[in-house]
Amino acid sequence: MAFGGVVGLVLLMLGLTVTPASTASLLLNLEGVLTAVFAWVVFRENFDRRIALGMVAISAGGVLLSWEDGATSAGLPLGSLAVAGACLPWAIDNNLTRQVSAGDPVQIAAVKGLVAGRVNVGIALARGATMPDIGTVAASAAVGLFGYGVSLTLFVLALRGLGTARTGAYFSVAPFVGAAVSIPLLGDRPTVLFFVAAALMGVGVWLHLTEKHSHEHDHEELSHEHAHVHDDHHQHEPDDPPGEPHTHPHRHPPMRHAHPHYPDIHHRHRQ
Repeated sequence: MAFGGVVGLVLLMLGLTVTPASTASLLLNLEGVLTAVFAWVVFRENFDRRIALGMVAISAGGVLLSWEDGATSAGLPLGSLAVAGACLPWAIDNNLTRQVSAGDPVQIAAVKGLVAGRVNVGIALARGATMPDIGTVAASAAVGLFGYGVSLTLFVLALRGLGTARTGAYFSVAPFVGAAVSIPLLGDRPTVLFFVAAALMGVGVWLHLTEKHSHEHDHEELSHEHAHVHDDHHQHEPDDPPGEPHTHPHRHPPMRHAHPHYPDIHHRHRQ
């Protein structure tokens, strides 16, 4: 929370004050790359050549879209470093959030937003900032609801089911979505680079979606709580709450089996 909600946002705001938005757009593509690197190197999340190539293709597409927007302008070095530096705590935050992704995603997003928001507002007021008018506050709250609250809730759900690196890779498709939406809404004309970027991202997502990772693996005993249905990993007490999916504390006994899987909350081994 302190990494992504406070340190990252402060660095981003500092960087944006002296860095062109187009340059910042390019630099923010580092988040997905750093998220994957931390997941693979520090947290030992499984990946193979197919996943790595998909990450490279998606990131390259994001870079092309940002470059197309004129991100070649240099900006001030310190500002660029601040924006790039914001991606580092966000990448750390993404990996740490995965460790608690079995919890309620709405609650996780709410706690992170409330704590980070109060800390950042406190920092701003301490530096002499004044509260904006009610209209600006309401507009900011609406943007925050969807751009941070809903987005983070879905991000936590993805962490739970896909693992950190793959979620970070899909998150890197955001520049393409933004560019695509701008065509009908703002009347932007797609260029050759747009279609090249779309092709690269399409290849990257295809490489991830068609991944087949299956082998015999061991599950250690585990107790936790999250929404689930009764599948191969959830065969527990008969007095469970009615209906599925349902949520309650449950225990996973040791198990050894083989089936296709992602590095989700039940498959955090290295193979």
